[in-house]
Amino acid sequence: QVQLVESGGGLVQAGGSLRLSCVVSVTSGSIFGINRGAWYRQVPGNQRELVASITRSGDTFYADFVEGRFTIFRDNSKSTVDLQMNSLKSEDTAVYYCYADVWTPITGPVPYWGQGTQVTVSS
Repeated sequence: QVQLVESGGGLVQAGGSLRLSCVVSVTSGSIFGINRGAWYRQVPGNQRELVASITRSGDTFYADFVEGRFTIFRDNSKSTVDLQMNSLKSEDTAVYYCYADVWTPITGPVPYWGQGTQVTVSS
């Protein structure tokens, strides 16, 4: 069973920073890898939207609203995908979800989501 465990959300003032972390694990102990990793966010009543993504080779993509404020990282040796968020704005308030295409020798690549972590930016 694949697990994505997020941490790092919370309450921060506008202009502040947060770092979200996502640890991917497989409870069976099988070898696995992460292809594409990403962070999405969702505000109640709105669709989930992509914030940033990173390929296994490290190529990144950012949504236009990021405007250079966020950086997505990955550590393949630790199976983590992190999102450093700086210069936060009130409109960044949302639940942030980790996403990963996780492959195992048995399943091949399968998409998984984390449980979500709340980010609240006060103005």
